[in-house]
Order: sequence, then C-alpha cells, then structure tokens
Amino acid sequence: MALLRPAILVVSDTAASDPSTDKAIPTLSDVLAQDGAGKWTDPLTAIVKDDVLEIQRAVRSWTDTENDSTVNLVITTGGTGFARRDFTPEAIAPLLHRQAPGIVHAMLAASFQVTPFAMMARPVAGVRNKSIVITLPGSPKGAKENLQAVVKLLPHACFQAAGEDSRAAHSGGLKKLEREAGVDSSSSAGNGAPLPGGASTDNNSHSHSHSHSHQHDHSHSHDHDHSHSHGHGHRIPKAHTTLEERPHLQSNDPRLGASKRYRSSPYPMLSVAEAVSVILENTPCPKVEVRDLSPDLVGYVVAEDIYAKEAVPAYRASLVDGYAVIVGDKRGADVVPVANAQSVSGTGTKGTFPVASVSHAQATSLPPPLQPGQIARITTGAPLPENANAVVMVEDTVIATLSPDGLEESTVEILTDKIVPGENIREPGSDVQLNDLVLVKGTQLTALGGEIGVLAACGTRKVPVYRKPRVGVLSTGDEVTDITHPGPLTGGMIRDSNRPALLSVLRGWGLCEEVVDLHVARDTPASELELKLRDAFRLRGVDVVVTTGGVSMGELDLLKPTIERALGGTVHFGRVSMKPGKPTTFASVEIKNGDLGSGTAGTAGAATPASSEPNGDSRRRHLIFGLPGNPASALVTANLFLLPCLQKLVGIPSPTGLPRVVVRAAGKLRCDPARTEYHRAVVSDDGHGRLVARSTGMQRSSRVGSVASANALLVMPSREGFVEEGAECEALMMGLVRGF
Repeated sequence: MALLRPAILVVSDTAASDPSTDKAIPTLSDVLAQDGAGKWTDPLTAIVKDDVLEIQRAVRSWTDTENDSTVNLVITTGGTGFARRDFTPEAIAPLLHRQAPGIVHAMLAASFQVTPFAMMARPVAGVRNKSIVITLPGSPKGAKENLQAVVKLLPHACFQAAGEDSRAAHSGGLKKLEREAGVDSSSSAGNGAPLPGGASTDNNSHSHSHSHSHQHDHSHSHDHDHSHSHGHGHRIPKAHTTLEERPHLQSNDPRLGASKRYRSSPYPMLSVAEAVSVILENTPCPKVEVRDLSPDLVGYVVAEDIYAKEAVPAYRASLVDGYAVIVGDKRGADVVPVANAQSVSGTGTKGTFPVASVSHAQATSLPPPLQPGQIARITTGAPLPENANAVVMVEDTVIATLSPDGLEESTVEILTDKIVPGENIREPGSDVQLNDLVLVKGTQLTALGGEIGVLAACGTRKVPVYRKPRVGVLSTGDEVTDITHPGPLTGGMIRDSNRPALLSVLRGWGLCEEVVDLHVARDTPASELELKLRDAFRLRGVDVVVTTGGVSMGELDLLKPTIERALGGTVHFGRVSMKPGKPTTFASVEIKNGDLGSGTAGTAGAATPASSEPNGDSRRRHLIFGLPGNPASALVTANLFLLPCLQKLVGIPSPTGLPRVVVRAAGKLRCDPARTEYHRAVVSDDGHGRLVARSTGMQRSSRVGSVASANALLVMPSREGFVEEGAECEALMMGLVRGF
C-alpha cells in the first residue's frame, strides 16, 4: 500500500518571526514516525502567523491540487484556544467539506484524561477535497497527546477520503480493520483510552461506526414558514436513506443506463464563499484592447492610467457674460499679476468706456488685443482679448450709447470700481493641467458621464480598456417552451421564464460586449446540448455560457456529463451549501483559438488588441455556469456567482459581486438549520434614515413571484430558530433602495 503524505502547519506569531523557537514540528514528526506504523512519508512543513487568510492559504496549497503535491493529512498546531489571536478553528471550519466530529471527540477524550483544562480547547476536524484536516493545540505536549489519540486510525480515514473502494476496504469487517490499524474496541487509537462512544466489537456494527466518513446529507425537514405573516408553509424534500444504505454507483455517463447511474451527487458541498473563490481562481485574467472614445464605452474599465493630452481650458476664458477690461495695478504689491496679463493703466474706477470688440465662445478666431481705455464685450467661455486681465459682469454695467444702427452698444458705463486683476477669469489649465493624471487604472466608465467627459475634454481619442466578454444564455429541457409559443400549454410544458430574465439581468449589469440568446437545448436527443455548447463557443464566440436546468440527479440532467465526457471540460464544483441554488455548477472548457471561427471577431473595427496572447498560447478558456432550473434559484445564483466572474473579466479590481448593506428585518423570518438562505426581500428607507427589509413572501425556489419585486437578498444564517423582527442582518442589494 502506498505511503500517505502528511503536512504540519504551525500557527504562531512567535514561530513565524523566529522559526528556531518552534518545537511542534519535530515533536509531531516523531509521533508520525514512531506511532504511524510506517504508513507516512516525511511531513511537509510550514509556519504562518495567527492570521485567518494565511492559515487558509497554506492549507489550500496542500489540499486543492490534483497532482502529486496533494497531501493526505494536514495537521495544524496552535491557535485553538480562547486567546484574542486564536483564529485557527475559524480559519479551518469554513474550508471543510465534511465534518469529522469523531476525531474531535477522540482527541478531547484523550486530553480530558490528562487535565480538565481540555475544555479550553476548540479543535475541529474534517475532510477538504481528498485530504483529512485536524487542528491540534499549540503546546507540543498537548499536540503530541492529541495526535497519538487518533494517529493509528488516520490512515483508514485518509484512504477513504482519497477515494478508496469502501466496500472492498470493509469486506473483512470491523475486526480486520482494527487489526490493520493496530487497535481494538477496548483501546483507543494510540494511548489506551476507551474509544469514544464505546464501539462494539460485533462486525455487524461496522456500518454505523464508520458511516461518518461518507455521510454528507444536507437535506432536512421542517415547517418552512419564513414569516409569521404569510402562512405559506411547505415541506422541504427530504431523502429518507443515507449514503451508506444506497448502492455505490460510480458513473455519470448517461449511456450506461439506469443501473449504473449516480443516485447521490459525487461533488463536494462548498460554501458560497468557497464557490466564489473557486470561480475567481478559474476565471481568466482580463484582456486589454484599445477602443475609440465614445459613449459606447460605458461599463468598460480603464486598463492603464490615463494622462491629459491637453490642458483644460487651453486658453484664458471668461467665467461670465460681461466685458473684458484692463484693471490698473493701483494697489501695487497687493495685487498678484495674472499669467499672460499686462499691467497697464486702464479701468478700475467707475466710468464710461468704448466697446472695442466682441468675443464669443466660438472656435473661428481670437479677438484683437485690447488697448488701454477700451473694453470688449465677452460671453461665458469665450477667450479673453490679449492685454485684458479681468471681466466685469454684465450686471455691473449699463449701456451708455448705441451704435449708429442702434443694434449694438457703443459705450458702456461700469458701475463699480472694485474689480481686481484675475476676476471672473478661468486660467489655462485651471481645470486640468497638461499631463495631469485624469483616470487611474481600474476606473469603470459609468453612465453618469463624468469619466467620458473628462477624457474628451483632455483630448483623449483612444482608450485602453479591458475587453468585455460575450455571454450566452441557454435554457435546457424538453418541457421548456419559448414565450413565442402560440396557444395554451399542454401536457408538461412550461414557459421559459429563466432565459428572458437572465438576458435582462446581464444587459442591465452592462458588463457584456454582447448578450447572446442561445435559445433552448432539448434533453432528447442527448447530443443537442453538446452541439449547442460547441456552437456557442466556436461559432458565436461566446466566452461564458449560462445554462438553466439539467444540473440535478435525474437521468436527463445532462450538463455535468456533457461537460466532462463530451467536451473534455472540468467541473470545478457541482453543489453549494445554500438555499435556493444547491445544485449550482461551475465548469470550464479549453478550446483552441483556431477552432472558434468568425464568432470571436466581435464587432468589426470596434477595438484592437493591446497585446497578443502571452507565450503564444493557442488555447482559450471558456466558462460554463450551470444554474438550477427553478426561477428564483436561477436569478439568485446568477447574482451571487455570475456577477463577480464578469466583474473580474472586465477588470474591476477586487470583484465583490453585489453591494452589501446592514438592514433591519420588518418581520420574523425562519432560518434554515442546514444551509445559508438567500431570502428575497424589498429593502426600503423607513423615513428615519434606517434600512428596513420586508420578505416577498413564500420563498420556494420555483416561485418566480418571490423575485418579482425583490431588490435585495437577505443573508439568513444557517441555524435553528428565527431572525427576530427588528434584528439586524446583511442584505445584498440587487437594485436601488426603495423610497430614496
């Protein structure tokens, strides 16, 4: 039997600063070598600070790969107590796909035999992907005692997590497994303490004793009345058998028939945060292209810092309608000379002056220079005549005499002597100077117009932006009927509401170069879904395909097997611990650029690439989001998973998806004890500056009415009980707050 690979992670600010102070790595390495029955290789090791992200990053580097570097057992030591910097359980628990409370029980039982202070420990254990993860105390002695309590049984757990045939491993019964591990039912795994729970030696009890390593049933049953005021209770579908009670079927190939088909999902259950992380890790980096400046750039993200090519304004201009004058420097040093203005004697006191010229805001010509004793009529934004150094507002003047034809003023009386040099003048570059930084990389060009306006004012004609993706929407199912179908529905037909809803959402986000309607793929023949996907990528040039339906466990739920078997793609996850949206699927397919056909050209002449593919890469990654078929599920999961993906593709820094706010519940809302729920709600202003969230009623995932008026998703914690009326909770805003 192949040796198992362990890894030891020390969580300690002190050891991270000075690794020579660590004693845990040699202590735990000795336990594996001396008590591990020769089943372990030398461990990989690392030391990190007491920091959640650093802990998670180290663990995932060992557990999230599919190559020879994947480890079978990750042991952390430190950070499991009650100190302010003890974060290890909070870092590890969200990473676990399956909990292992038996391992935790065994470690605590061993510790309690040593000291009652064992109650101060907060260990967690479980499975992530194909790796077992356990957390030990920071004390080398305590860590050693905890590891010795379980080390002899860990190989069995590791082989099971790595995909060992469970029936073959268990064929000899419990006694055989105990002999192989070097334990029996009257002793612990390593230190002589009784086994937690008093496991029986009867071979028939084996399925009970070991079921925790397989069971991952998140279904449940309870009255699902989300608000005391709605009364739309219904029961959640619930399986009445465990995985251990079902046949071990091992294929998602639809060609093999019903007898070989999966009856339980083989895909690990991810949290929403983990699913988003996987999506962002597998979303390609944004590509740069150069586009002409135009209003069509709304929604694009600037790919480089942009500097002003011209000063704004380019000349000295009037801020008001009035008369350009030459103000005498009568106050000497008290007056600061204006750039390019000549200090000559002229106006500055009340009086009547001849109007020498007129300066309009037009590009045809500049007015003649102004001479001392003259004034020039000028409009807002018009260039100042040479020598003028101030503008008198028209409100501070009256016409003294008219021209002979009576159409223009000949002389004008100035009613004030308080005009100073520079008054009512906009100097060159006073808004934007030449080479000023006007937009930083990562700025999104919005429909408010300010960003595009400043680029135009500064003479920018070409803008480097990140390319927007082309996204296609495809419904699946024989029963799905387009809204154009005439006449009443018959048999099992249903109107396709998902596709028009998702097309609307995508266009509303403004993150797509084009939103492509891929229509409906029938379940029969099975090849139609494959053909639709291939055509979307190769002929339509689609970067991301969004499908609805076909992601559950039925014989006609063909998306996952089509991706893996027909397209050679990778399903990165197939289940998410959330409600609604549990069967949400995310996958990628690599396709040669040369196979994409004319569809990748986009809009002819609209853009030019800033650079070619690095290293001559001839393959291009395309993404597939398999959303559930129920209308509420499809829209909720699109907002949670598709949006951050598109934000990364268009170059938005640190994509976070929907904006988050804190609201108060307007009614009593039931929580789900098994999964985080995204409850559709209307968030409005209560008139006192507080945000209040009201449920849209019964939340069944097939109820499209629950999203019809919703502008937010309330993040309902996974727990027993309720979010009480008036309690604060987090809301993800899909639209504007009502009442603003």
